[in-house]
Amino acid sequence: MKVLVTGGMGYIGSHTCVQMIEAGLEPVILDNLCNSKEAVLERINQLTGKTPVFYQGDIRDREILDQIFSEQSIDSVIHFAGLKAVGESVEKPLEYYDNNVHGTLMLVDAMKSAGVNSLVFSSSATVYGDPAEVPINENTPTGNVTNPYGRSKYMVEECLRDIQYAAPEMSITLLRYFNPVGAHPSGTMGEDPQGIPNNLMPFIAQVAVGRREFLSVFGNDYPTPDGTGVRDYIHVMDLADGHIAALNAVGKKDGLHIFNLGTGKGSSVLEMVDAFSDACGHDIAYKLCPRRPGDIAECWADTSKATKELNWEAKFDVKAMAADTWRWQSANPKGY
Repeated sequence: MKVLVTGGMGYIGSHTCVQMIEAGLEPVILDNLCNSKEAVLERINQLTGKTPVFYQGDIRDREILDQIFSEQSIDSVIHFAGLKAVGESVEKPLEYYDNNVHGTLMLVDAMKSAGVNSLVFSSSATVYGDPAEVPINENTPTGNVTNPYGRSKYMVEECLRDIQYAAPEMSITLLRYFNPVGAHPSGTMGEDPQGIPNNLMPFIAQVAVGRREFLSVFGNDYPTPDGTGVRDYIHVMDLADGHIAALNAVGKKDGLHIFNLGTGKGSSVLEMVDAFSDACGHDIAYKLCPRRPGDIAECWADTSKATKELNWEAKFDVKAMAADTWRWQSANPKGY
């Protein structure tokens, strides 16, 4: 099966390409390299012995989309390409709606013209906003989002819902990720954020390797066991396997398919700091700071639907997430 992977050079996309090749699938990558590096191709080759076909371009460029669909016999699309920083989205909402919403509509229109009816979309648990209760299942209400990034994901989901209803022959899968962390166990691939990391684990890793002085922990007065925010962290390798499971289970079944991808367990910020201290062998410097507006106390997934319908469940624990992140960061202190 030949699969177009938009944003395939990015953190989650690149790990998914590795797992796809190992599973006998053939990824074709489209990426504009705005938040990734071409060196990723070489790392994929090191791990798999194969280098995916790579097109450098943007999902909003209809010409390159049509070129890919005419040159490659694409069976399905996994759509990762998107801007994903919450803070940046507040400052640059136009860019987020243009890239994430408009870009997805351009992609789907090109798919329809090419007769490609299978799409797996990289969505996010942010579509649930501040949930009334946890764990969160796929029927938890969506749309009460607090920032343009989350709103763009919610908008895309609603667009895809309407598109699938109007074109019932399409198979559209929405994968709602919780908090992706970790790296390839080899240490050759991992998360390499541009500038100041927006997410917890790469920030901890940069403190551990000496690139940053300390971690800011925003809020220690939440109604949680240690007062810090609790999230469902999922290893990127488990997440990658979730996409392959979705392709295999529902990628050829018409309809709208929705799944949470997480571990079903919550871990606090300080628990993640402790796990990383164990992995790297020294303490992680941190400072307690006031809560950030819009942050919620706790959020974790009910993953029973994915387990039942996709025959998938997360295998890696927090200890492995920290160990693999440290192996990547210590071997690649400045990223790719």
